[in-house]
Amino acid sequence: MKRALIIIPTYNEAENIVNIINELLRINYDGISIEILVIDDNSTDNTHLLVRELKDPRVHMIERPYKMGLGTAYIRGFKYAIENNYDYVFEMDADFSHDPEAIPSFLDKIKEYDLVVGSRYIEGIAVVNWPLSRLMISIGASYYTRMITFLPIKDVTAGFMCHRVSALKQIDLDKVRSNGYSFQIEMKFRMWKKGLKLVEIPIVFIDRRAGVSKMSRKIVYEAMFMVWKLKWMSMFNKL
Repeated sequence: MKRALIIIPTYNEAENIVNIINELLRINYDGISIEILVIDDNSTDNTHLLVRELKDPRVHMIERPYKMGLGTAYIRGFKYAIENNYDYVFEMDADFSHDPEAIPSFLDKIKEYDLVVGSRYIEGIAVVNWPLSRLMISIGASYYTRMITFLPIKDVTAGFMCHRVSALKQIDLDKVRSNGYSFQIEMKFRMWKKGLKLVEIPIVFIDRRAGVSKMSRKIVYEAMFMVWKLKWMSMFNKL
């Protein structure tokens, strides 16, 4: 039986976490076993306590002592997936902006590819409830990144993805230092430069049902700088 691990980083997601976990655990696709790993950054709203109370063997949790960032959470989750011999590993938000019902589409494509990216921009613009300013930042970041790196992905900052664990083993995860938007860009770029097979599938992104967005200017600036760093590292074989 193939095994898929869905990583959900959390910081103050008490309004969403139980509902998203319950919906994910209901998914049944092609006999693939689905498990969940919550990585909580010491939430102040008892997110971690709600996860503990579920007492489901398919739900795992790593509690971290303070807010350490999205990128480090996913790297920790990737290492967990490798150590525990999963076949596939997902990146997914807790806030329902990523639709659980899309999971089977990812699992269908990952049979042929190393990374499946849930794209908001492959079939026009499929974003609901975002302010125009946020949408322009996201679209602008994709154009900016593609212009500099030639990365053949339309939604370079996409955060709903499925990796083949055997492909992740080919990436030196200890060299990945970025967070936020820049983490998503860096992982796609590193996998592409390794010659791994990437594909985008269309999704509809719906802004969070509850809670507060973690977006900040710092995250945007980090991404702008990281693109040039990745370009330089690639040119001098430093990836």
